[in-house]
Amino acid sequence: MRLSPATLDRLPADVACFDYDRDAQAVGIVHFGLGAFHRAHEAWYTDLAISGGERGWGIAGVSLRSDGVARQLSPQDSLYSLTERGGAGDTTRIVGSVREALVGERDRAAIVRHMAMLECHVVSFTVTEKGYARAADGSLDSTLAEASFYQLLAEGLAERRNAGLPGLTLLSCDNLPGNGRQLERLVRQWLALREPDLVGWFEAECRCPNTMVDRIVPATTPGDLDSVEGCLGLRDEGAVFAEPFSQWVIEDRFAGPCPGWDKVGAQLVADVAPYETAKLRVLNGAHSAMAYLGLERGHEFVDQAIADPALRPLVEQLMRREAAASFEPARGQDLGAYADALLARFANPALRHRLAQIAMDGSQKIPQRWLASLAVHQRRGEWCQATLTALAAWLRHVRGGAGVDDPLAGELAAAWRENGASGIVPALFGPGGLLASPWRPNAVERAFIEGAL
Repeated sequence: MRLSPATLDRLPADVACFDYDRDAQAVGIVHFGLGAFHRAHEAWYTDLAISGGERGWGIAGVSLRSDGVARQLSPQDSLYSLTERGGAGDTTRIVGSVREALVGERDRAAIVRHMAMLECHVVSFTVTEKGYARAADGSLDSTLAEASFYQLLAEGLAERRNAGLPGLTLLSCDNLPGNGRQLERLVRQWLALREPDLVGWFEAECRCPNTMVDRIVPATTPGDLDSVEGCLGLRDEGAVFAEPFSQWVIEDRFAGPCPGWDKVGAQLVADVAPYETAKLRVLNGAHSAMAYLGLERGHEFVDQAIADPALRPLVEQLMRREAAASFEPARGQDLGAYADALLARFANPALRHRLAQIAMDGSQKIPQRWLASLAVHQRRGEWCQATLTALAAWLRHVRGGAGVDDPLAGELAAAWRENGASGIVPALFGPGGLLASPWRPNAVERAFIEGAL
């Protein structure tokens, strides 16, 4: 028997559940990227806010390419369970904030209609780094953008403008530095190309706050679905799993109303940058290092990698002495305590966070996770052995191309064939290189990396 509104009364007493009338919630949020992270993060915060008395914040979730999530959720009226896995055991909650699970082209009219409604105030995004369709120089790649959210968003904005409605808050929840400003710049570029008469309205009416999101959400496995069925007594094809920890820091810069996320744990701040930088360089940088180095050593999960006595000291060095020392923290932001907490989170054996999942799309991730830190230390004349060791592991990972899950897999493999170990570093990171890199390797750094290949 499937999870659904009709079967909620069958839930065990120890399973938490929303306590509001879902049918009474207007769609106040359209979200692009209805994957596991969104359901374990923004949708969960929104569910808690509605349970706390907020109204009118139902979510219409949009999958851009695949109908897989819609097929999981639609038979359940978009209900799903979130299970937090920690050392003290699992806790499960049924989340009710998602009202619809829509699919890009198939549901185009419904998606645009939601964005054009007076009740809608927020359009949010978890489309991963590659979903923003950036060219190597960071500008919009209009060809790639055709397959992303830009055209649908532009149609929704045009409908609002034509109806005399106010603008929207566009909220990126992806791991991009200055994600709100990047989104704002890229949307403006799309509109300038395709809807130039909309640019002025967009600039005057819409806002794109920067955000920082943090929660480890491993990919759900068939075994996970079986385990949650044992817990619920119901089959939940949309179940997601996460660590107990979560963090959401949002720039207090909205175009109109927003849910009371700050009442349920999110932080509204004037400047997100120090929190974002800590997350990208300390947490995500360590994650990527464990992914490429851990996979080489035969590990499958994060907790295995951090328990490896050959890897843990290197990961700690990257976090504490290299990443954390590459930027100025906010007042009261304790980066030593942050690193301590991260190490405890990495060691959580209940999460089963796969290194292969973290290793995906490395060409889109490492510029902000490693290369920005390398550039800072290089200007100071400082040496970053741990980060350079991790970078060499990434280069070994992408050398073959086949089986590498990366949007530049073919280009990376071709660069290896054309340049070999003695020329791959400048081919990727030098002037005119394949990656948009803030770091230009000096002779010593280049020799260290090439010596590890």
